[in-house]
Amino acid sequence: MTELQYTNPYELLVAVLLSAQCTDARVNLVTPALFTRFPDPHALSCVTTAEILPYIQSVTFPNNKAAHLAKLGHVLMEKHGGSIPQSVEEIEKLPGCGHKTAEVVASVAFGIPAFPVDTHVFRVSNRIGLVSGKTVKEVEVQLKALFPKSEWSEGHHLLILHGRYTCKAQNPQCTSCVLATCCAYKAQMDMLPATVVGLKPRLGAYYCADCHQYCNQFIAITDENGLEQGSCPQCGSVHLHHTKTGKTAMKIRDFRV
Repeated sequence: MTELQYTNPYELLVAVLLSAQCTDARVNLVTPALFTRFPDPHALSCVTTAEILPYIQSVTFPNNKAAHLAKLGHVLMEKHGGSIPQSVEEIEKLPGCGHKTAEVVASVAFGIPAFPVDTHVFRVSNRIGLVSGKTVKEVEVQLKALFPKSEWSEGHHLLILHGRYTCKAQNPQCTSCVLATCCAYKAQMDMLPATVVGLKPRLGAYYCADCHQYCNQFIAITDENGLEQGSCPQCGSVHLHHTKTGKTAMKIRDFRV
């Protein structure tokens, strides 16, 4: 289950490599012409970075990725006989292939149980409260311990899709989310102070709900979760509101990376 378009392990490997910090939709726009010109590892091994670059110019970091692909073709031909290795460990040794790429290819192409953690999986699993990991590795370990091995690959893809279309990085769709009733992030959002109406922006950028004073600047403090919060310069309260919108200035961790 992936939104990348491919027909064989080679095409999947290339597509996943190109998708690093880039959308699947963008990758799917460039791969048809790329795969027509370089249909297999042998074709890729016979060209230079400069010859690959025009085909992937619109993806993120095209120069680096073109260089990786040029090297990838040589390595696949010289060390693997033109085939894609089937273990996470061997795929991870390929040019441009990190741990996440290796796990995705091993899982999708060869059915090897894996739980790759990308930005969506990291954000969503932490937000929902499935894990409490500070690093990608911690999240991967915790997710693998939480789910049966037979559900790792499907779990990975479901978390990606949920993060891509519902639990978005900047504007999570909490009101329409089917997991809202059991989501730790939504519970914290519901506990934030309500919007204050009738504020007067001309008196200051912020309004303190405790001492009822306006101010243009706050004092930055770090809360128990390591987040920077704004505190009132008059009374020290963190119950500040933006005067233009009336919304609270308090923050909760959203796990964006």
